Amino acid sequence: MAEYEFIKLESQGGVATLTLNRPEKRNAISDALRSELIDALERVAQDRAIRALVLTGAGAGFCAGGDVAGMRDRMQAPAGEVAFNGWSRQQRVHHAVDLLFRMPKPTIAAVNGAAAGLGADMALSCDFVMASEAASFTWSYIARGLISDGGGMYFLPRRVGLPRAKELIYSGRKVAADEALRLGIADRLAPADELLARARAWAAELAGGSPTALALSKSILDQSFELSAAQVFAMGSQAQGICYTSGEHRAAVEAFLEKTAQARRGREGGGS
Repeated sequence: MAEYEFIKLESQGGVATLTLNRPEKRNAISDALRSELIDALERVAQDRAIRALVLTGAGAGFCAGGDVAGMRDRMQAPAGEVAFNGWSRQQRVHHAVDLLFRMPKPTIAAVNGAAAGLGADMALSCDFVMASEAASFTWSYIARGLISDGGGMYFLPRRVGLPRAKELIYSGRKVAADEALRLGIADRLAPADELLARARAWAAELAGGSPTALALSKSILDQSFELSAAQVFAMGSQAQGICYTSGEHRAAVEAFLEKTAQARRGREGGGS
């Protein structure tokens, strides 16, 4: 796998593990880290040997969100450039989150510690969240005079409902691991020393089926709340047409028919 300065990317048994690697900064997202993250996510998406992705953080924290030093630098730009510079930065943020959200294979956030602001948003952009007992979540943007700009206003209401999402974003309060599980922010809890192993095992389990059918199913499911039933059915029909032509479907049908034929021959042989 490629070498990076601020992240680690490794793959074993078809499961890639992407580790945010600025532990001295609680893995806060700097411009340099974000660029590496985008590159790594694009690599993972395109590599057919990788069947699933686990996202985690190095050290005691998952991700502290945006780097405050970067916020300071942004405010020091000339007044006439602040808005456009901010817009440009947001495009990069959203590109990174969108790559994770639309990854055409299962994704699990293995949240090993504090996930704050953008870190909490990134966790929810994964298909599933597995949290250690030391994990916590906070949409702390409000404390910086900001809105939840990393997808939290989209992802959080879909997990906890609109009133609860408003309460968490308005207050910016910290949610411990056990409450996160109750609210639906986290899907599973794991002991800290087993978190990564369990997340990787779960990822391998989720990725055991047809990559074609999985990618197409995910692409439709992720849009289903915004679509009518008729639109979901139409997209499903198109996706199924693609599945009909896939090598995985052909192999599965042929294997089933051969197994059925063998069983029939066994019964006929036993009766002669």
